[in-house]
Amino acid sequence: MRLPRSVRDADVAGKVVLVRADLNVPLEDGKVADDARIRASLPTLRLLLERGAKEIRVCSHLGRPKTEEDHAKYTMAPVREYIAGLVPDERITVLENTRFNPGETKNDPGYAAELADGCDLYVNDAFGSAHRAHSSTEGVARLLPAYAGLLLLDELENLGKLLTDDLERPFVIVSGGAKVDDKVAVLQNLGSRADHVLIGGKMAEDVRESNPFTFDVLLPVDVVAAESFDRDAACQPAPWDDRPEGWLGLDVGPETAREFGEVIAKAKTVFWNGPMGVFEWPKFAEGTFAVARAVADCDGYTVVGGGDSVRAVYEAGVADRISWISTGGGASLELLEGKELPGVAAIPAA
Repeated sequence: MRLPRSVRDADVAGKVVLVRADLNVPLEDGKVADDARIRASLPTLRLLLERGAKEIRVCSHLGRPKTEEDHAKYTMAPVREYIAGLVPDERITVLENTRFNPGETKNDPGYAAELADGCDLYVNDAFGSAHRAHSSTEGVARLLPAYAGLLLLDELENLGKLLTDDLERPFVIVSGGAKVDDKVAVLQNLGSRADHVLIGGKMAEDVRESNPFTFDVLLPVDVVAAESFDRDAACQPAPWDDRPEGWLGLDVGPETAREFGEVIAKAKTVFWNGPMGVFEWPKFAEGTFAVARAVADCDGYTVVGGGDSVRAVYEAGVADRISWISTGGGASLELLEGKELPGVAAIPAA
């Protein structure tokens, strides 16, 4: 895999540096509710400070503002305040939400020039947005000397291990979630190289109805069936094809969790993306948490990507036992699909 040149090799002393970070964090009541992405951006910011950068201008998008009325909801002010508490250095400035400018998502050269104005070099550390050709991720890299940040490089190196020919086997992929269409391409690319592909969640029902894959997959044998789509609905374990009429499968059942766990336990490389059910509701969370524990217990190289899967390993209390937790959802899938990421391609090679 082509790796871009590193911020470690940049001469930043006395320079004004524009950093594209991924600060798209959840907010609750105007406060940062989850700081994982903020903390993931700190090593690059601290490196730049240690090496004498004169000023660091940090830019990011936050949410999906559509109109000016959304600006109050998606302002970067809470993030700016949070970063100032973690790294109280006056050389760091957090700019306003890049998506407040309509030119951002259009990769408008004018907005890219506005971001680049007064800066000496550019560092992209936003892996989660590297698959978007936007002004702040791709356009500005054409205007300034561009480098990859530490997080971006770590993501490429760790996810890239899944694409090498010498990965350790057995190689097991666990996939779930609601949208099979979003993951067909990456599963086709990785799945044909895997020893086992385990599929749960709504994806499993879609695959049973119309299997798009050219390799064998392991599907659930039982479910936690619910009378209705409700967090408090009556529920019971049932064989996959023998649940009460009209009942919904909202989690994989205990036998499936056991079977999946046995396969994962023997793996030397694991990639997991997507929950096994509606794990946000406690009645239907055990299948997803069982997979999280199995991945954590595996003594091989383990990678978890995608917002729901990442949330699950943290809620299960096993995040510290995962080899690599990716900050990128769509970006990680596109990379593993074999696509070139515009935000990476715009940076000269190492």
